[in-house]
Amino acid sequence: MKTSAVELELFRNLFVSIAEEMGAVLRKTSYSANIKERRDYSCAVYDAAGQTVAMGDHMPVHLGAMPLSVRHAIDAFRLGPGDVAILNDPFRGGTHLPDITAVSAVFIGRQVKPAFYVANRAHHADVGGMSPGSMPLAREIYQEGIRIPPVLLARGGQVDRGLVDLILANVRTPEEREGDILAQMMANQRGAERLQEVVKKYGFSRVRRNMGELQDYSERMTRAAIRALEDGVYRFTDFLDGDGIARRPVKIQVAITIRGDSAKVDFQGTDPQVQGAVNANYAVALSATMYVFRCLIAEDVPYTAGLLRPIQVIAPERSVVNAGPPAAMAAGNVETSQRITDVLLGALAQAAPGRIPAASSGTMNNVALGGWDGRRARPFAYYETVAGGMGASANGPGECAIHTHMTNSWNTPIEAFERQYPLRIRRYEVRKGSGGPGRNMGGDGIVREIEFLTPCDVTILSDRRARGPYGLGGGRAGKPGRNTLERAQKRLAIAGKANFMVRAGDVLRIETPGGGGWGKQKQ
Repeated sequence: MKTSAVELELFRNLFVSIAEEMGAVLRKTSYSANIKERRDYSCAVYDAAGQTVAMGDHMPVHLGAMPLSVRHAIDAFRLGPGDVAILNDPFRGGTHLPDITAVSAVFIGRQVKPAFYVANRAHHADVGGMSPGSMPLAREIYQEGIRIPPVLLARGGQVDRGLVDLILANVRTPEEREGDILAQMMANQRGAERLQEVVKKYGFSRVRRNMGELQDYSERMTRAAIRALEDGVYRFTDFLDGDGIARRPVKIQVAITIRGDSAKVDFQGTDPQVQGAVNANYAVALSATMYVFRCLIAEDVPYTAGLLRPIQVIAPERSVVNAGPPAAMAAGNVETSQRITDVLLGALAQAAPGRIPAASSGTMNNVALGGWDGRRARPFAYYETVAGGMGASANGPGECAIHTHMTNSWNTPIEAFERQYPLRIRRYEVRKGSGGPGRNMGGDGIVREIEFLTPCDVTILSDRRARGPYGLGGGRAGKPGRNTLERAQKRLAIAGKANFMVRAGDVLRIETPGGGGWGKQKQ
């Protein structure tokens, strides 16, 4: 029996609403500003095979990669009622160590096998490692924090206190970490309850049938979008400024082959994995590919596993887009994911001229810091990303001061920031004139200044400092970003990827890149 379009849309929104409600529970019960304020988390619903059925409107880099973590959790354990598996290992489907994924099975009635799975991924502001915030200039993953293979956080609803204590002994902010981990557990519990309610109302077979048909529908829509492109091979190359260790650009190269209603995405020619922390894994490459091809579809297509069925992704092993142990991975999720997106869009701009925007800021401008909070007599750690400019398109100028592509986080409000940390925001404004010139101007980036009220250990992982985001259609590149430190009325240049100590009274100034322009300017 084929489901009607009306029923399919009903179930699509039911499943998405469950993922969104999971996110609301996670946000409201979490402890950290990174989850509560910046909303650096993602939630999703999966069928009995671990295939994606619905995702919340959360972080694209999480959502496309999370199914591989779900798969590793399913393979590692026969999850029972009340069991919660967690993991963050980038070599088992994770993205980088601060992103901890929680996976739970959902049971219906007396069934002995899981009917569905729910999962969420949240970025923890510190998971140990060589510098506060766990986004260090590392040379190997062992320096980046505690690495968690698939383990059971809870069995039958009972939390494994020994495991929690082991994790908390390895982080700088244990109370905050415990609160966030338990919030992830509660988010999954809410997702399971809502799925059970849907089954009670509509019946298991009907729910399962609609899950399958939603995946099939996403596949059909993706195939139609690919079929609309002209057959051919489309190539593009772009670079990261460097890996923070060696002083040379890091190449990312792609060739997209369009044949009928299928596509092959081949990253052959991309640089081998590097010493620094910009290595990404296959899950990140897959996530960026899924995001870009979904953007080709004009309709609001369901974000399911069906999106990837027509697409083959080839990423050479031990390359910067498919790194192996013991590679450092902290920036692969945040910086390399953005450059992968840029090269994919650059290639598709040849296949669909006029439909693809110029490059956006191309960096998440990561700032991680920590130290001793004398007022509260305890250590603190903080992490944030800073928005930039969006690339312009044939339809109009790019948006200013906005998170783009693989990130979908919010900013940390100044009031929350200053209340929780011994820091002060001295300036937060649009970086006027940083967008690339063109018939349509690229969006402007941001200027954000942080004043330190106590000595801190600071790490910056940023990019597009050597060259700005590319323009398209005759438009010009956006302005590169810039990092500086003001100390005793002197301004010191800070590299795009750097670790340094600051004194009380120092001011860190982050100027983020503007987006590329689109089209030639009229004379």
